[in-house]
Amino acid sequence: MNQKVSGSEQLKGSITLPPDKSISHRAAMFAAIADGVSVIDNYSAAADPQDTLTCLRQLGVPVKQEGSRVTIEGVGRNGLKDPSEDLDCGNSGTTMRLMAGILAGAGVTCRLVGDDSLSSRTMRRIIDPLNEMGASVTGRDNIYAPLEIAPGTGIRGMSYPLPIASAQLKSAVLLAGLFGDTQTEVIESVPSRDHTERLLNLPVKETSGERSIFSSREVEIPLQSYQVPGDFSAAAFWLVAGSVHPNAEIKMKNVGLNPSRTAALKILQEMGADIEIKYSSDEGPEPMGTVTVRSSQLRAISLQPELIPNSIDELPVLMVAMCFAEGRSEIVGAEELRHKETDRLEAMAKVLEAAGETFETKPGGIEIQGRGPHIPHAGRFESEHDHRIAMSAAVMALMADTGQVSTILNSEATAISYPKFWEDLAYLSGLRETIV
Repeated sequence: MNQKVSGSEQLKGSITLPPDKSISHRAAMFAAIADGVSVIDNYSAAADPQDTLTCLRQLGVPVKQEGSRVTIEGVGRNGLKDPSEDLDCGNSGTTMRLMAGILAGAGVTCRLVGDDSLSSRTMRRIIDPLNEMGASVTGRDNIYAPLEIAPGTGIRGMSYPLPIASAQLKSAVLLAGLFGDTQTEVIESVPSRDHTERLLNLPVKETSGERSIFSSREVEIPLQSYQVPGDFSAAAFWLVAGSVHPNAEIKMKNVGLNPSRTAALKILQEMGADIEIKYSSDEGPEPMGTVTVRSSQLRAISLQPELIPNSIDELPVLMVAMCFAEGRSEIVGAEELRHKETDRLEAMAKVLEAAGETFETKPGGIEIQGRGPHIPHAGRFESEHDHRIAMSAAVMALMADTGQVSTILNSEATAISYPKFWEDLAYLSGLRETIV
């Protein structure tokens, strides 16, 4: 499927974002191994979190879904069953890596598989520490999926300094640690998103320059009954679009505002973006609120390695923002972008080239010569079947001359994280009066 996007005279309106995928995944998994019934409201309809629900059902967990409400009858730590078929994680690295931690800890015998994209992404980073803990996890060439999981020698707690800032790696180790009689400690020197420790209410100790998170069998797994906030990563596309478009005011309700996820918001504010935030008074494990963005004049920025982990998913669209800032911007220390659903550095280089922007890619980043407010070329933008590339290209296409039409190739990829993206784009552009 290819999507046509016209240069837009305006971007105005109020939208409700898709539910946060990262929280949806975790809420379902943690509810499955809790003792009792959890009711999760506003669960994501995107493909990845739905794959997580399918895997849980195959593991013998009662899962009922009515619209966006998901009810899960937890089976406890010892109630997961060996599935009769492979657990298909689709395109979801979160499903595979976090589920591997739980299943390795629980001693389930199973095989985790994924699509071609997921099967090309490294799993070595979770295989090694899980096996060090006493699990039995093997992969193709001991690096890639499929992952074979079998009962090991029993989970042994350990102290594990994270070699890279990765919430998925951190979570896999902590989740396996929930099945150990002795304590597991994960130490991070560069903070990553903290949904796992928030939703499990894990003990956390912070010292100068380091943060330690602890798990063990003694941790009581809380029920996961709450509303999943709107996905901040989805909000980032409109934050950039609203900032760079000359006639924009976009309001987004119930946006997740977890500080470990909102680095991109702070980056845009530092660039000069006009962003208003009103926090919700509702209490829950994850903060949320209403975010409004208006047309702005942006200035260049240098993103150094310490800013990368908590903005990694938003970097593609931040590259678009940099094109419309005054001066030279750079991203440094973002090698991880080359190991996502696609090589996002190269994919975005193709988008920027097609739009006529000036840039230079580096092994672990990019330099972009911003031209301030300007009209980019309309063109054919290849998404590489990557949802974040498709949406970033769409934001760029909105800035073309009014009436100039761009084509986003393989645009159906947006369903991975934002099924209604094209409808929201049409609504904000004034091409639709209401959102379906």
